[in-house]
Amino acid sequence: MKWKGLIMTACLLSSIILFAYYPKVNNLEKESLILDAVLKYLDALHFQPLDLDDSFSTKAFDYYIKSMDPSKRFLLQSEVDQLSIHRNQIDNQIKLKNFDFFNTSIEIIEVSRERVKRVFKEVLASNMDKNLNETIIMDGEKRDYAETEAELTDLWSKLVRYDYNNRLKNALDKQEEDKKTYAEKADQEEPFEEKSLEETKSEIKEKIKETYEDWFKRMDKDKRSDRFEMYINSITHVFDPHTDFYNPKEKADFDIRMGGKLEGIGARLQTDGDYTKVTSIIPGGPAWKGKQLEVDDLITGVTQKGDEPLDITGMRLDDVVSKIRGKKGTVVILAVKKVDGSIVDIEIERDEVTIDEGFARSLILGIPEVVENVGYIKLPKFYSSFEKKDGNSCALDVAAEIQKLNDLDVSAVVLDLRYNGGGSLQDVVDMTGLFIEDGPIVQVKPRSKAPYVHEDTDKAVQYDGPLVIMVNQFSASASEILAAALQDYNRAVIVGSNSTFGKGTVQRFVNLDRAYRGNEEMKPLGELKISMQKFFRVNGGSTQLKGVTPDIILPDNYHYIETGEKDYDHAMAWSEIEPVPYSQSIYKLPDVQMLKNNSEDRIGQKEDFQMILENAARLKKNRDESEYPLDFDAFSSLVDSRDEEAKKYADLMDAEIEYLKIHNLAVDTSYINSDESRVARNEDWLEGVSKDFYIEETLYIIKDMIEMGNLASTKK
Repeated sequence: MKWKGLIMTACLLSSIILFAYYPKVNNLEKESLILDAVLKYLDALHFQPLDLDDSFSTKAFDYYIKSMDPSKRFLLQSEVDQLSIHRNQIDNQIKLKNFDFFNTSIEIIEVSRERVKRVFKEVLASNMDKNLNETIIMDGEKRDYAETEAELTDLWSKLVRYDYNNRLKNALDKQEEDKKTYAEKADQEEPFEEKSLEETKSEIKEKIKETYEDWFKRMDKDKRSDRFEMYINSITHVFDPHTDFYNPKEKADFDIRMGGKLEGIGARLQTDGDYTKVTSIIPGGPAWKGKQLEVDDLITGVTQKGDEPLDITGMRLDDVVSKIRGKKGTVVILAVKKVDGSIVDIEIERDEVTIDEGFARSLILGIPEVVENVGYIKLPKFYSSFEKKDGNSCALDVAAEIQKLNDLDVSAVVLDLRYNGGGSLQDVVDMTGLFIEDGPIVQVKPRSKAPYVHEDTDKAVQYDGPLVIMVNQFSASASEILAAALQDYNRAVIVGSNSTFGKGTVQRFVNLDRAYRGNEEMKPLGELKISMQKFFRVNGGSTQLKGVTPDIILPDNYHYIETGEKDYDHAMAWSEIEPVPYSQSIYKLPDVQMLKNNSEDRIGQKEDFQMILENAARLKKNRDESEYPLDFDAFSSLVDSRDEEAKKYADLMDAEIEYLKIHNLAVDTSYINSDESRVARNEDWLEGVSKDFYIEETLYIIKDMIEMGNLASTKK
């Protein structure tokens, strides 16, 4: 006992000494430091600095309120009005390091959450089966804030009823499917065990209760620092949507993602209101292989196979990621809301992302008696040398693929940049130079300074024949630089969706700790990803907002839905600067208008593309119509009709194009066959290409290029 007493005394003294050296951080003081550092860097470095005035204040206010309650499920209109007295004062409060608005917002959101917990209990205790000849608008942006608690209770009654209807329909449909499957099996000794309707309803009510109570518990774990980061980013996002504050943990996670080591399902995620949104699919990862999870999908639930579903609505992004990540070989089931509003379950077996599938690779394609021996290069991203152990870059790798294709005397080359979100600037400059003698590739302009012209200085031309670049609305940044440059040079025909993504800005990280000397007890403060520069084409136009419009447009499922940079709040505007001289004498494009006319004629006669256009119109219609009936029979009928409509398009791109000839390059076969999993991945890739009627149409475009008699390249 004596020794224990001495040890406890020593520990207590140690704690007092440590506390003296490491005193508790003053949150308000740290927040002031972060805010001050962010404002200093925005003012000094942002491409388009803004005046902190009433107009700025209004935009920051609206963004923050939307972030607080994106679906308008918590706040009353009176509370929004209470906060609105600060609407034109945020600029002044920022300058004075005053947090009155922020502090008041925290108090109000806490009150609103406690109120909603109470309202939810009332709603759950009500009769879920009463006849409701009413509707609910599920798109929060189309709803008004509730005026009174009674109106809020009515809203939550409708929200829970919608959830109840959805779960009940899924349960009944599954039971019918199970019964059918059971009946089809021979020699069944026991009758099918069918749950009663009342039992099913009771289980659903209990699951709804568990789901929302768990959601409320997670919200209760929100810290002041979480809300402060939301407040800071409401300020930074008024400058532009890509300028973000990262706390130290978020920056570490960002570095891991950029370093190429990805775990789990192989998808990049971000918070989108109450939901978790898929922003990109990592080539080679499990989600990419499964081909079901797509960019812009909203993940609403996560189930570990064998466990109960977990609703992740409103969950912190880092918590969502922790639920989705897991050991290789384990299975996670994601509840996903598609762009048309449908909810699907996607089962994914976790695995490590295979690195080689993220790098450049090539095939030989052809359509017998139409066009033969076409080289096809797939480039999933513009990776840089640090991502590969042997020191290669994507530009060097594409050059190597081109050399292999040249050795086979290919008739044309297709460079596929669909879903390529960009990457290394130097590599895109070097890669573009593979197809021209030399000259400017892209102009990069800081604010208040003359643009710097990135040039290809190597006069060597690795490929001088017909060239087609494939893009879509998810081809961004570096992909847009290459497509724009080769379009301006009249060196390649650009083929793809209405436009590319439209991200024409350059971001850099700055460490906020560098803004101050001393204050070590407050550090690390975090980092600011800030838009410092803008890309411009050699013709002087920007890729920002507008992206690159392909020479030949091939319709896709997003044909009528606005996506990309223009879908962001406060995106920087399109602009232009002086062009720089550029020319090439390598290859003369044929009549592009005639190529376009021929392609449009084929698309008009091809059933696959007509089905794509029909489906695109359906997706747009379902996205715009967010109102659902709450009567179960009417709800079920609407869902059934939409599911029936969707079935018509379910098999799009599932049929192999029998006459499309595809094979690996002979020089690649030993590498492919050296690993069993590599063989399987290659077979999966070949199968995907064999069903891709966008590639098929691209081959017909190449056929037209060749037939129009412009094969011979003109050299200096």
